[in-house]
Amino acid sequence: MHPKCGNMCSLESLKIDLKGLSEEETLLEFDLSDNYFEALDGAETKRGSLHVSVSIRKATGFFEFNFHTAGTVIIPCDRCLDDMEQSVETDNRLIVKLGSETSEEDDMIVVNEDEGILDMSWIIYEFIVLAIPIRHVHAPGKCNPAMTQALEELSADRSSDEESSQAIDPRWEKLLQLKGKGEK
Repeated sequence: MHPKCGNMCSLESLKIDLKGLSEEETLLEFDLSDNYFEALDGAETKRGSLHVSVSIRKATGFFEFNFHTAGTVIIPCDRCLDDMEQSVETDNRLIVKLGSETSEEDDMIVVNEDEGILDMSWIIYEFIVLAIPIRHVHAPGKCNPAMTQALEELSADRSSDEESSQAIDPRWEKLLQLKGKGEK
C-alpha cells in the first residue's frame, strides 16, 4: 500500500487490504491525474487533477472511511461543448464491513472477508462525479465564440418560427368568428 502516489497514480494503489490495516487510524493521500480517469473503464470524465485524502478508522466490526477530494476536472461546457475546467471539492463518509459476500447499499459496503480488499478507484470516481454541478458552463465571455454565434442565430430562427406559428390558422379563424358572435 502506497501512502502517497505521484502523478502516475495507478488503480492498484487504490486497493486497500482491510485485513492488513493494523493501526486504529490510517491516513492515505493520492494525487489523481488524467491517467486515473483513463484507467477507469467506462468513465465519462476523462481528465482532471485532484488530491484525495482518506482517513480509515478501524473499529469493532467495521471500518469508517472519510474522504476529502479537491481539485479540478475537465468536462465539456453545456453551452459551447468546448472543454472547461470545473472545480470540485467534496467530503464523503463510507462504512465498510467484512462479510460472506460483497454488496453495496447507500453509504455502506460489505467486502468479502475471504478477499478482504476494498477497491476505492470507482468509489472515489463516483464521489467526484456527484460533486460536479448539474449545469456547467464557462464563465461569461469564455465560451467558444463561433458556437455562441451559431446558438444566437439558431435562437433567432426559432423565435421567428414561433412568431409566425402564432398567426391564426385559417381553419380556426371561422370558429373564432363564430365564438365572437356568440359572446355578444
